[in-house]
Amino acid sequence: MTTLKNDRLLRALLRQPVDRTPIWVMRQAGRYLPEYREVRQQAGDFMSLCRNPELACEVTLQPLRRFPLDAAILFSDILTIPDAMGLGLYFETGEGPRFERPVRSAADIDALPIPDPEGKLRYVMDAVRLIRRELDGRVPLIGFAGSPWTLATYMVEGGPSKNFSRIKGLLYGQPKLLHQLLDKLSQAVANYLNAQVAAGAQALMIFDSWGGVLSTPAFQEFSLDYAARVLANLQREADGRRVPVIFFTKGGGQWLERMAAAGFDCLGIDWTLEMKDARARVGDRVALQGNLDPATLYGPPDVIRAEVARTLASYGHGPGHVFNLGHGIHPQVDPAHMLALVEAVHELSAPYHRPERPGSALD
Repeated sequence: MTTLKNDRLLRALLRQPVDRTPIWVMRQAGRYLPEYREVRQQAGDFMSLCRNPELACEVTLQPLRRFPLDAAILFSDILTIPDAMGLGLYFETGEGPRFERPVRSAADIDALPIPDPEGKLRYVMDAVRLIRRELDGRVPLIGFAGSPWTLATYMVEGGPSKNFSRIKGLLYGQPKLLHQLLDKLSQAVANYLNAQVAAGAQALMIFDSWGGVLSTPAFQEFSLDYAARVLANLQREADGRRVPVIFFTKGGGQWLERMAAAGFDCLGIDWTLEMKDARARVGDRVALQGNLDPATLYGPPDVIRAEVARTLASYGHGPGHVFNLGHGIHPQVDPAHMLALVEAVHELSAPYHRPERPGSALD
């Protein structure tokens, strides 16, 4: 078992003391890096890149060569599970993911298989194994999946949606049918994440990209309850230590207390919620990940540094903060600005992890 040289992320996710706030960035391996664009061109298209373990490993490691990040995240896509279920995933230029065979009926749901992670999804597990080997203990590896609700939205809509009319029509018109789909997806997501842990992932993240489009009762019943079901079926220890789980609902700040009560180790929050308010609401129940506005990275380094300082001060003293953007990094960002972000977090966060003095301004 390779010794983990930098375990700040894992410790922070479990609210344990660290010397400085760890940072990683959603979509940190992506189009803002010229070396990523070169590999993407070599692969031919996005899914060919995802399905090639060697190339997926390469782009996972690219940001770590440039920036002193505290974690790597598997390069993949949240829609690999429905693709493995036979829905025919493809990407339309400028329009995002699409499915050739969307789920529209009870017969469609009945026909969906629960994929074997070492079968049709073996390319993901091979990538995890390869990345973990190549990291050689440098930083932990984060595995991930889409939440059952988010996967269902794409599967029923057939792709991105502005008003989610089909999935909401199912929710309000045939809720039992939607529950059948979500039940199957919760099994598939748990199996998928457990296989990532077995292959070497040391932390997990569940992306609930579309939970924020729901009403409060619908979010609880159709999104959070199924994410919690996934959590309850996860392997929570590997390599002799706990495997932390992060849950992120974009636009879900109004439900922090509900999400904290569900049992996740960490909640991701977007930039619409102040860290100090989020921390006051959840107390010491969970760690918090976030939450700089990704557009901040369009600004010059001095502005980025000031916003980092403000975010750190908002969270305040003590453990339990993982610095991240409130959503994925934008493709047009200058990599030099990403470096300014990472360096500012590491430099400015150290005082927040020293023992507090009576009357400290960090209180």
